[in-house]
Amino acid sequence: MVTTRPDPAQLPMVSISPRRLVLIVATILLAWGVVSFGRQVAAASASSAHADDLRLANGQLSAQVAALQHELEAIQEPRYIDQQARAYRLGGKHEVPFALAEGAPTLAPDAPGSSAQRLGADAPTNTPLDSWLGILFGPGG
Repeated sequence: MVTTRPDPAQLPMVSISPRRLVLIVATILLAWGVVSFGRQVAAASASSAHADDLRLANGQLSAQVAALQHELEAIQEPRYIDQQARAYRLGGKHEVPFALAEGAPTLAPDAPGSSAQRLGADAPTNTPLDSWLGILFGPGG
């Protein structure tokens, strides 16, 4: 048996035409451009969100600074300093410190300084006739 060798010139060749090669390269470059642009858009969006967060935090810090400045002004007033000094029994020389004893009973509802006897409240007025009737017949109801 005689074996013949195939002629390489007659074998089918797989080749890529220049047109097809340009199309593949263009497709790869287009995909790379789209991915790169998408990353830039995502980074810009993240930066914008971060800037919004920083603006919000800056507003909150500004409000906190204003509140602290107001508190600083309040605690530098002589009235506040005197009040805090009294808490440590450091009042004026004519002031007499006092404190309620442990377990002291509550004040009566009509005690001086209570809401029923507050400054400027209308004092109950009884006519002389009401006073005499209360003495003779007891309190009315």
